[in-house]
Amino acid sequence: VHGLAIVPRASVRDGGAMRICLIYDCLFPYTIGGGERWYRALGERLAADGHDVTYLTLRQWDRGESADAGPGVRLVTVGRRWELYVRGRRRIVPPLLFGAGVFWHLLRHPRSYDVVHTSSFPYFSLLSVAALRPLGRYALVVDWFEIWTREYWREYLGRLGGWIGWRVQRLCAAVPQQALCLAHKHARRLVAAGLRSEPLVVRRGLYGAPPDPGLRRPSEPLVVFAGRLIPEKQAIAMVPAVVLAARQVPGLRGLIFGDGPEREHVQQAISRLGPDAPVRAAGFVSESELTTTLARALCLMLPTRREGLGTIVIEAAALGVPSIVVEGPDNGATELIEPGRNGVVAPSATPGDLADAIGAVHRGGKRMREDTIAWYESHARELSLEGSLQTVLGLYRRRPDGSPS
Repeated sequence: VHGLAIVPRASVRDGGAMRICLIYDCLFPYTIGGGERWYRALGERLAADGHDVTYLTLRQWDRGESADAGPGVRLVTVGRRWELYVRGRRRIVPPLLFGAGVFWHLLRHPRSYDVVHTSSFPYFSLLSVAALRPLGRYALVVDWFEIWTREYWREYLGRLGGWIGWRVQRLCAAVPQQALCLAHKHARRLVAAGLRSEPLVVRRGLYGAPPDPGLRRPSEPLVVFAGRLIPEKQAIAMVPAVVLAARQVPGLRGLIFGDGPEREHVQQAISRLGPDAPVRAAGFVSESELTTTLARALCLMLPTRREGLGTIVIEAAALGVPSIVVEGPDNGATELIEPGRNGVVAPSATPGDLADAIGAVHRGGKRMREDTIAWYESHARELSLEGSLQTVLGLYRRRPDGSPS
């Protein structure tokens, strides 16, 4: 799979093999998202470098069906299959049971790991790891993909549920840890939430090696969205935006890749345009099909209101494809855009603002595509899987108290 290419290098191993536990409640490709892809790529690469890697997750496949977390990675399920979302929102029960499963596993294997690397979300697993750390004496590395404000928690879960979620998030921030953030705005929030150490900002990509320049193509009048179809991603906003922008860009079409609870609403919006609708919802496709389609697009559109970073923006830039993102306090993807160089930051997700952004990319033409490639190449090391792994392995080599080993 192109986006998860693994390139073994003995030079990454600057010490002995380590016993590493990766913890995330989802597993690629059984669920698809930036977090899942990161942990899968990380596990495969660490195993290829000779480390002993265990991946703890919930089962996302039918009972009796075989599954794996990548070559050389030990897969351990600590909970049964659950529907993670209801009406577009994360359910509460699966994170609680996942946290209990992680606690039970670490309690039974207290000294089995030198390093535990976990996502902060869904929180209860992190609290379990922290509770058993005095017994396990492992180094703790935590990915904070996003940090929500108190206001957003209230909007997401209501007054009481939002207050509980916000307090649990603050409790997790207070855990002694080495924190990794994807965007500076989320790093600042994490410190404000109670983190007692300095978080590292690691703007990671998922490419094991730079993409083949031969994949790059001249642009066609095509706008692409790729991601989960959940309310926060606002994929539905692309439908009227493409219709409006087609007045400026002849023959403009839109393709929406992905699935989720909002897919029916997206499909209904497309259906209302009639049989000649210029937008199509294509569902999930293979990595290679997504890459070849994105490579010929005029631009990527990511109208999300909430994003940790937006790895797909990096992948688009690697292909020379500019991106359109939306300004907002919870959108870390805006930090990847240099307006007018590798994309546009639209002031809102209204049809008019998004259509204007499409028009700006169209007017940028070949020059903006060349500038996008130049932007990617100037940040390639920072945005590569290899660069991220060098940083992460350096953290793994520290003692549990944070001092160098």
